[in-house]
Amino acid sequence: MAAWTWRFEKTDGTEVQPAVEPEEWTTQGDAESWLGEHFRALTEGGADQVHLYEDTTRIYGPMSLHAEDA
Repeated sequence: MAAWTWRFEKTDGTEVQPAVEPEEWTTQGDAESWLGEHFRALTEGGADQVHLYEDTTRIYGPMSLHAEDA
């Protein structure tokens, strides 16, 4: 079964540790729902953008976590 995960970055692409501990999800929808619930805490903790992965395959990103950029 696929594992869906997020990579959290600054705007320059430097990986950062997220302010909210993520998990691995079994569906893309669950991963995206989690991000929607926690994006404010993630940005306050220093993350500016994310990439979504299915196992080792990048599905999309970078996607800004800042509402004015979305």
